[in-house]
Amino acid sequence: MSAGAVSTASPVRIASVLSSSITTSMPFARLTFSRPVKMVDLPTLVTKPALTSTWQQIGPKEVQAVVTGPLQPSTEYTVDVPSAMNCATSCRFTSERARTAGTNNNFAWEQQLLAELNYLPATFTASAAQSDPTAQTPGFYTWAYPKLPSSLISLWAVGNNNIIVRGALMDFQNNNQLATTGVDSAATWRALLRAVRNNKTNPSTYNYVTVSEKSPETVRLYVGGRATYHTLANTGISVDPTPLGTFPVYLRYVTQTMSGTNPDGSHYSDPGIPWISYFVGGSALHGFIRSSYGWPQSLGCVEMPFTSAQTIWPHTPIGTLVTVETT
Repeated sequence: MSAGAVSTASPVRIASVLSSSITTSMPFARLTFSRPVKMVDLPTLVTKPALTSTWQQIGPKEVQAVVTGPLQPSTEYTVDVPSAMNCATSCRFTSERARTAGTNNNFAWEQQLLAELNYLPATFTASAAQSDPTAQTPGFYTWAYPKLPSSLISLWAVGNNNIIVRGALMDFQNNNQLATTGVDSAATWRALLRAVRNNKTNPSTYNYVTVSEKSPETVRLYVGGRATYHTLANTGISVDPTPLGTFPVYLRYVTQTMSGTNPDGSHYSDPGIPWISYFVGGSALHGFIRSSYGWPQSLGCVEMPFTSAQTIWPHTPIGTLVTVETT
């Protein structure tokens, strides 16, 4: 026991205040003791999952705990909140268990893990040797597929939840039997860390689809960063256009009956529509029989000949990005 330790035969009473949420570098617990204490004598707070923290002395009888290590985003932490302290030989807490939420959405860390698992079109290189591949570390990214079009490259950014990261996370969630929300959850975060530890990388290639509304309208498929297939296609008519932008595939069917309302108010129901990949709202890539292709004819979808849709469909798993553009 150090020179400043509290020596007592009876427990030192503690009033504990636990924050409702935890963020890095901010106090998440404050302890007020019934007599003066020194923070150097205090045992570490016990949390699950484990948190790296430190004590800060804020008064003779008061200390606070501050997180000094990384948080697992969207994770609920269990904290053994001290209610008394005994210091017969070394100090230990008598505790009761409480819960608090981790609120640090660390997109940079998420990107690093997704890149290590080959879910992104960029590779991550750590600035120093990593003893733990799951630990967040400084480093840099290198674009892995220079032959992908600028429509995708321009969307890449480090440290924020951009559409490339959301699509990659949906792909990861789909491969790990998780809800494909594109949003981190405690279950997703645990799966990410487990996949990196076990080197369970993406079993597929990085794929991408572009839809051009320039006449004649076309769809182009990129597999593993290379253009491998293109076909004529039809996008939405002026009263029901196909949305412009970049979107992740979120739902797929081998075949489906498509139904809805025509611009004149009449109802349609088309059974047996094949090879469907929905990417935004009711808009999907799919096969459809027309007498010609290459100009706006659909009600918001991207129609292709059956054989073309069948060729593309296996390469558009959940999370695959689809860019619809006018050029």
